[in-house]
Amino acid sequence: MSFVSMPRPRRLRRTESLRRMVRETRLSPDDFIYPLFAVPGEGVKNEVVSMPGVYQMSVDQIARECEEVRALGIPAVILFGIPEHKDATGSGAWDDNGVVQQAVRAIKKTVPELTVITDVCLCEYTDHGHCGVIRDTRGEQQVDNDPTVQLLVKEAVSHARAGADIVAPSDMMDGRVAAIREGLDKGGFEQTPILSYSTKFASAYYGPFRDAADSTPQFGDRRSYQMDPANAREAVRETLIDLEEGADMVMVKPALAYLDILRAVREVCDVPLAAYNVSGEYAMVKAAARAGWIDGDRVMLETLLAMRRAGADLILTYHAKEAARLLA
Repeated sequence: MSFVSMPRPRRLRRTESLRRMVRETRLSPDDFIYPLFAVPGEGVKNEVVSMPGVYQMSVDQIARECEEVRALGIPAVILFGIPEHKDATGSGAWDDNGVVQQAVRAIKKTVPELTVITDVCLCEYTDHGHCGVIRDTRGEQQVDNDPTVQLLVKEAVSHARAGADIVAPSDMMDGRVAAIREGLDKGGFEQTPILSYSTKFASAYYGPFRDAADSTPQFGDRRSYQMDPANAREAVRETLIDLEEGADMVMVKPALAYLDILRAVREVCDVPLAAYNVSGEYAMVKAAARAGWIDGDRVMLETLLAMRRAGADLILTYHAKEAARLLA
């Protein structure tokens, strides 16, 4: 084959119209899920210092925010709750009048067509900041798996009762997907899907989220139940286990430093796959843009596009509203 007859890729990059025609991966507001932090009170909208543009909001403010979210073409939100009082077991998580349950009802009343996902975990509700019930084993405090799972079932069913469209367990306890599926079915919520945080790493990228959700562990860390960042094959195993237990959708968290994991998970499953563009990833873009070191909008869209290109169908991102405006 002579050189002249070989393809010349640059021919297809010459104009914006040509580039759009041959673009392999596309980004749309339809791909986004917008995280929201619900707090008690009325008229509350407190900016999270480490996450510019992200707020803790009371239920009335969240309902108003969701009107804007829907108007931007974003199809879904995910709710995290910060209760007024915390205790050792996180009992506020399954309170039918808890802040998340109130927020679900308010959103479904105000914007019924918006899909409402609820995070199912105990870390925001416990006074110790861990994701489950603590037991003392030979002088060492650890999260007790099975009692925690039973409480997560109660939380998921309470969310479904409030009107949540999807429940999303993020705790990383063994067996929780199967238990939640059974609990939902017994409660008459057979049609409520489970979006499992199937691959959640013990990451340093979560720092700003813990400011937003007031969920920093009061002792130790979460490495005994969240995944070791060094393990890729384990990520695939975790995904397959959750699918076997009845997960309808799965997630990789964080996303940006784990695009290889996202691709590996994509190759073994054909259910919808979500990537969580986490707080630390968001905060780094915001900080660098404020310092004038990067073009914040371009870096944001390139980052989100990378997650789609790696295999994500859905992206949970604090950038959702600003990205949707740019993509309009």
